[in-house]
Amino acid sequence: MKAILALLLISLSTLALARDELPLNEGSFVDAIKTLKTSKIAELLGEPQKHYELKDDHTGTVIGQVWQYEYLNTSEEGEYYPTTELDIVGDRVATVVFMNDLDKEQSPYVPTPLEEEPPLPECNPSC
Repeated sequence: MKAILALLLISLSTLALARDELPLNEGSFVDAIKTLKTSKIAELLGEPQKHYELKDDHTGTVIGQVWQYEYLNTSEEGEYYPTTELDIVGDRVATVVFMNDLDKEQSPYVPTPLEEEPPLPECNPSC
């Protein structure tokens, strides 16, 4: 039982230490997070609460990721944003988005079917 309690305390202190290594204030956070690889971000912040992969429709290759964390960052006034989103391309953060009113049931990144474009007209020799 003591071992379990010790592991719990260590994990909580590690999380607190990790958050101390990255600034919570939005401006400083953006400057710091853009210098880190995704492996280091995951090490510091843990796995995101929500994670989406954006794939190429033809090859199925992952071309980007969206990681969302809850109540991670503060505004200049010191109030927490409900959601911080990291848009990742390759192994680096390309965009950081701070959201105040994200609907928890519906993410903006849920794919919706695209309308198929009408076929191009047949081309004849005079084209």
